[in-house]
Amino acid sequence: MTKKNPFLTGTLILTLAGFASRLIGFFYRAFLSQTFGEEGMGIYQLLAPVMALSFSLTAAGVQTAVSKFTASEPTTKNYRSSLRVLCAGFLISMPLSALCAFILYRYSDGIAAAFLQEVRSAPLLRIFALSIPFCSLHSLVNGYFYGIKRAGIPAFTQIAEQLARVGSVFWLCAHLHAKGTAPQIGCAVVGLAVGECFSALLSLVILYARFFRLERRRKRQPAVWHNVSDSALSHSERLAAMLRKIFCLAAPLTASRIAVNILQSVEAVSIPICLTTHGFSQAQALSVYGVLTGMALPLIFFPTALINSACVLLLPVISEADETGSHSTIRSVVKRSVIYCALFGTLCTICFLLFGQYAGMLLFKSQMAGSFILTLSFICPLLYLSGAFSSILHGLGKTGVTFFSSLAALSVRLFFVFRLIPRIGIQGYLYGLLLSQLLITLLDATAVRYYLGKRG
Repeated sequence: MTKKNPFLTGTLILTLAGFASRLIGFFYRAFLSQTFGEEGMGIYQLLAPVMALSFSLTAAGVQTAVSKFTASEPTTKNYRSSLRVLCAGFLISMPLSALCAFILYRYSDGIAAAFLQEVRSAPLLRIFALSIPFCSLHSLVNGYFYGIKRAGIPAFTQIAEQLARVGSVFWLCAHLHAKGTAPQIGCAVVGLAVGECFSALLSLVILYARFFRLERRRKRQPAVWHNVSDSALSHSERLAAMLRKIFCLAAPLTASRIAVNILQSVEAVSIPICLTTHGFSQAQALSVYGVLTGMALPLIFFPTALINSACVLLLPVISEADETGSHSTIRSVVKRSVIYCALFGTLCTICFLLFGQYAGMLLFKSQMAGSFILTLSFICPLLYLSGAFSSILHGLGKTGVTFFSSLAALSVRLFFVFRLIPRIGIQGYLYGLLLSQLLITLLDATAVRYYLGKRG
């Protein structure tokens, strides 16, 4: 089954791992909300834009490039080319990670006060900064395994990361309770760093074992690997050429991701500020923000484990089909993706409408979370469709299109943040989320239809 349909098999593996990981993370979120309260969750969630921005700067674009340039290894058996791709990715990503970690650690107080508008987040930033190089390393190794359609490895390390994160936080909280000390929200960030470090080291061990095994196989069966030398260039020249190729693909994608994440950071920081303008105290504003981003949205995103698994593997499949000129394969994959995403999203909307209020009370003991879930239930079909369209466009090499659509959607959300939240409260932001998701889905769908039409 794996050899005949690696896309289906990989999707199944990632789906099972994604559901297991999200299930662990879901109850972990419930534990955090009950242990640290709504305000603590609000402070923790303020780190989300910083996390997204640092990942975009250090690894996101390079990971996509690694997946794209290693997608041909199962066909060509040129694993040395894949190794060069990984080396080039590390040479680009790791210095950026070290620089980002240093800046975040050194200037955490200023970033917390001026950017996040919450000085209590400064110690959390310093802890998170230590995890950035490990996060980048783990992402690049995952990008390689996604590219060669070995989804089991990223799935395994994903579960391992979650278990290490949750286990370390549980142990730390129990240890502090035993000493008579109340645990603070910083424990959750310590768990985040522990999980990233463990998964990165585990990924490196698995990667080394794979290339070691391939090299031994090449020495035993040299006839099978006669085509591993893909040019007459020296190793350094090939590495330099690969560096240029990865940079040319990753740079515009990274720039677009950074621009989008900066706007998302402005959005995230401005929500509590605009809630105080509406009449809430700072504690109340952080509580509402924590309920929305730490409780309601994770539940809405929980079913995306299935769709995200397919979307991750859509990129190498579309990329390989586009390079070989198999346009019928692209159209078939696109058609099935749209049908399945629409049906699954509609089913999720119905479930959230029926059980959202009950789930908010049962899992988070928050009536507010249930109310948010009911409103956001209509976003599910749009959310899943836009994820599929985005992966398809990346596979076709049209990263600029996804940047434009993301920018347009963010502009809509920012308008609702600054204009409607001060007037009608957090409901104004929920309406902006729905409208912006509709816009990005329509823009990406139009782009996919246009580029498929150009390919006949």
